[in-house]
Amino acid sequence: MTIAPDHARRDLLQYQVMRDIVERMQESVPGKLEITKEGIVHDMMSPGGPHELTAARVSRRLEKVMPEGLLAHTGTPDVEDAHEGVMRHPDIMVIAESDMEVEGPFDARTLLAAIEVVSRSNPDNDWVSKMRDYPLLGIPVYVIFDPRTGTGAVLSDIHPTPTGPRYATRKDFVYGEEITIGEWTIPTGQLPRYA
Repeated sequence: MTIAPDHARRDLLQYQVMRDIVERMQESVPGKLEITKEGIVHDMMSPGGPHELTAARVSRRLEKVMPEGLLAHTGTPDVEDAHEGVMRHPDIMVIAESDMEVEGPFDARTLLAAIEVVSRSNPDNDWVSKMRDYPLLGIPVYVIFDPRTGTGAVLSDIHPTPTGPRYATRKDFVYGEEITIGEWTIPTGQLPRYA
């Protein structure tokens, strides 16, 4: 039997309280609620057309080049690591179908990549908070599409730092260029921009 140190138990209890709050509130508030190391994040606005169209096109392009048994999933549930105190909902999750055969949230460490389309209302959630949380969750590749600017970045190669794990490699791109996500290369042309 392993007994967790008091601070670890307290952190896990605090996370569970936040998770219960998110579950109770999610249906009654607009937008999306997620849990970060700093607490609950609320993206006030539901994603609009350009955001959803970008996610759909990127998902479709990935699924055309990935092998059978992998999905570029755009639905629910969330991904979480309760011990790290983080629950997130990527816009697209590259994951094996077999890793989706679970009840409740997906194990974040089963994701091959997380892809986000930057929210118009809260861009720092994608460019700052998730850039910190995804390597902490062990997600090997994080890709950001930013319809505000028509640019993005592919982040990979998690490495330890004094402030926690971070991505060591960042490859910026402009819409229209081809990018490589994990082992798969896709075009980024004909993605919508925010007006």
